[in-house]
Amino acid sequence: MKASNNPRAVPRPASDLALLRRFEPVVRYTRGEHCFPMHVEPYVRECSLWIHHPNGREEMVVPQGKLDLKTLVQPHDAPFGSVLFLRFVQSVGLGAGTRALADQARLNRRTHNTFHPGPGRLSRGGLLPRLFDALFSATLLLRGRVPGATSAVAQVTYHKLLEASEKYVYHGRVVRQSGWTILQYWFFFDYNPWRSGFHGVNDHESDWEMIIVYLYQQGKSLVPAWVAYASHDFHGDDLRRRWDDHEELELVDGHPVVYAGAGSHASYFRRGEYQAEANLPLPGWLRAATNTLQRFWGRLLGREAAGGSPFRIPFVDYARGDGLSIGPGADKAWTPVVISEATPWVSQFRGLWGLFARDPLSGENAPAGPMYNRDGTPRASWFDTLGFAGLDKTPPPPLEGSILRARMAVLRKTQKGLESDIESSTDELQRLGVMWRGMEGKPHLAKRHATLGAEIRAKSGDLSSKRKEHSQNSVMLDSLDYRLEEIDRGLVTDPQAHIQHRASPVPASAVSRAVETWAAISMSLLFFGVAALLIFRPQAVLIGVVILAIVFGLVESVLRKTFAASIGSVTVLLAVASILILGINFWQIALAALFAAVGWILIWQKIQELRG
Repeated sequence: MKASNNPRAVPRPASDLALLRRFEPVVRYTRGEHCFPMHVEPYVRECSLWIHHPNGREEMVVPQGKLDLKTLVQPHDAPFGSVLFLRFVQSVGLGAGTRALADQARLNRRTHNTFHPGPGRLSRGGLLPRLFDALFSATLLLRGRVPGATSAVAQVTYHKLLEASEKYVYHGRVVRQSGWTILQYWFFFDYNPWRSGFHGVNDHESDWEMIIVYLYQQGKSLVPAWVAYASHDFHGDDLRRRWDDHEELELVDGHPVVYAGAGSHASYFRRGEYQAEANLPLPGWLRAATNTLQRFWGRLLGREAAGGSPFRIPFVDYARGDGLSIGPGADKAWTPVVISEATPWVSQFRGLWGLFARDPLSGENAPAGPMYNRDGTPRASWFDTLGFAGLDKTPPPPLEGSILRARMAVLRKTQKGLESDIESSTDELQRLGVMWRGMEGKPHLAKRHATLGAEIRAKSGDLSSKRKEHSQNSVMLDSLDYRLEEIDRGLVTDPQAHIQHRASPVPASAVSRAVETWAAISMSLLFFGVAALLIFRPQAVLIGVVILAIVFGLVESVLRKTFAASIGSVTVLLAVASILILGINFWQIALAALFAAVGWILIWQKIQELRG
């Protein structure tokens, strides 16, 4: 990629702000989204500052109305195990919560900003994922969670701040590292309403999201090469796309387009609805056993096993892009704010940027800032901007050829050394072989013969290793030479070769209203059924639960029009269960039959051998 052929190349002396503006993204949100990137300053002014002590006591350090960015970074001594956090929404009583919900409804009607989910997420999965989803929902009653009306208060408060000063802000950072110029765009939100607004995994006060653009120097200009989007369940190489990957990366006048997840604010390269899954934490042995059982069951039924673990909870991340768009040529423009380690609130505040909900799984706790994790340790995406997207092993394109040539020169030098060693080692080994054979048949030389034989074997193994290394180096040199030829000829390689796991939108399921209704009520009916068994037939709970599971599975198959396949699965399951029961009750007869069968097979094989 040459600067002269790229209209988005910029002169290298350009300021950090000019670089950020040149490549700032276009972010498209989903209709119904009511949290958009804002400056941290008005958010902090609305907050109070708290400390959660190890004994569970919470202490207000700075009340609402007295906090600003200068006060925020003042040091606060606290015992080990304490958590420093902001609180954007103060305590919400029943009356205030009811009023906030009413204000939220009026605001959405007035702005015509209402979310319509379409086919429900639960109807996209089977009974088992829905069961785990019900159990997951129940755990929210036992562990820390953000109160229900908090989302409404946050939305109303944010809208008032927006009316006072309508700005859509990214906090931009420029880093220069290992030949790369790296542009980070940090987006701060007052709230993450994924659970309450879009049926997602969690809610929490505040949210930080980020994308990165990677530039390299070509002549006197900087040229974009890669862009990386922070997203759920993806890491390293899978986070980035090459600038010329027109299938995966959408550009508008040289600005990357981001499709933001509704409520979660995760970033996606393509418009659509994404299947997000919360996998239950399982011991390694149970996960391996589950995978083995899935493969066995798939072979038994003569079809491929279903992908993914059955111990998962399905969620949908809606990144439709049919709502507000922010960026060059979009509905709203960006207001950039340049940050770095020298920005006090970035480097000096290690607390949470919102409510500490005491969630042991951390899902409902607010995040820390762009520079830190929740526990105060440095955030990888901040201090390792190349490794975050797997680019620590990838040099800027203009350097690749020189690096290859240098490495090939080292390999060729190694090859010459190996060739010399192989030749001398071969000569020595042949001399030793002649001596070793000359000692044969001489009993008085037996000890020396054995010693020399051991030496020969050792030197032969060493020679074999050198020849193997020489052969491998030859293959590598051929491969590197081919790659160098591609570079010199300016050939473009596959822009998606680095991707191992791709985030792809799933088509909306065309399910009937009956399936939707069944998906919504089936778990409640199942729990009611188990409760009835415990009350009226406690002695038959186990068999009753099995019957309920079979009945529910058959009802689901009828509604989804997979009855024939389900009957086949149930038949095979019952057959396997019958075999197991017979084996348990008549194991001696079964074992005797097995030995007899093996005996007859062996006799038949031996007779065939004799005839042959």
